[in-house]
Amino acid sequence: MPPPAKTTIRWARPEDAGHIIRLIKGLAAYENEPESSIKITEADIHRDGFSEPKRFECLIAELDKEVVGFALFFHNYSTWEGRPGIYLEDLYVEEKARGSGLGKYLMAALAKLAQERDCERLELSVLDWNPTRDFYHAVNCTHMETWLPYRMEGAAILALAAEAPDIAK
Repeated sequence: MPPPAKTTIRWARPEDAGHIIRLIKGLAAYENEPESSIKITEADIHRDGFSEPKRFECLIAELDKEVVGFALFFHNYSTWEGRPGIYLEDLYVEEKARGSGLGKYLMAALAKLAQERDCERLELSVLDWNPTRDFYHAVNCTHMETWLPYRMEGAAILALAAEAPDIAK
């Protein structure tokens, strides 16, 4: 089913860096995080999304030619499947555009990319309180109750890295 007439899903372009930052800040506000927690800059977007090696890819959602949403993702790999996957880092549609179908069309575009790229999985993480969990269930995402997310950051990475042996070539 095509998106409504006034909507567009397209690849992000370098000139979208400011829009991507704005949408990330909108997502942070939606998740009750202070804007000051956002460290990413337009230079980071250009370096990691539009230069080689690309660290992420991004789809943009437009409503009436205005950027109102995005899906930022990258590839991962399943050793059990022996196939690549797509990890959706962020999906966000501004409040004024919610209900237009853009979230679903962004997910459908990612599913199409996964199919075209022979990806076995499309994965994402959602905060436990987030009401959009219902949206993900509606597009047939499965909540993996037996898997727990873990993360290592900042000082913990530095401390463990200090114990690492040299990697042989």
